[in-house]
Amino acid sequence: RFQLVESGGGSVQAGRSLRLSCEVDADTYSSYCVGWFRQVPGKEREGLAVIFTRNSNTYYTDSAKGRFTISQDYNEDTVYLQMTNLKPEDTATYYCGAGHHRARDCTYLLVPSNIMTDVTFWGQGTQVTVSS
Repeated sequence: RFQLVESGGGSVQAGRSLRLSCEVDADTYSSYCVGWFRQVPGKEREGLAVIFTRNSNTYYTDSAKGRFTISQDYNEDTVYLQMTNLKPEDTATYYCGAGHHRARDCTYLLVPSNIMTDVTFWGQGTQVTVSS
C-alpha cells in the first residue's frame, strides 16, 4: 500500500509564501525517496526537491535552490515543501512523488529523463497560482 495526498496549494500574490504538504500512507515510509515536482500545461514535469525519509537527506534542483525547502515530519509521515518569494513563473500543478532509493541516494529521481519512469508513486497534484 502506498498513497500520496497533497494539500496546501492555492492562489497567492508574487512575493508571498506557501507550504505544500504530502501525506504518505505507506507500510514502509522510511524506505523511500519522496519529492516534489511541478508541471505546466504543454511542458514536461520538472523536479524540484527530494528527501530520503530514512535520514532526511535533501536534494534540490537549480529551480528550487534558495527559495524552496523540503522537509518531513517523520512521526506524521508527511513531507513538506516550503516555498518563499513566489513568482508568477512558479504557477503550476505541484505533485508529490515517491520512488526507491539507490544506495540511500535519491538524486536520480530529479533527473528529467528519470522522472516519469523512476518515480513510482504520484499524488493527485495541487494547483499553485501566483499572480503579479
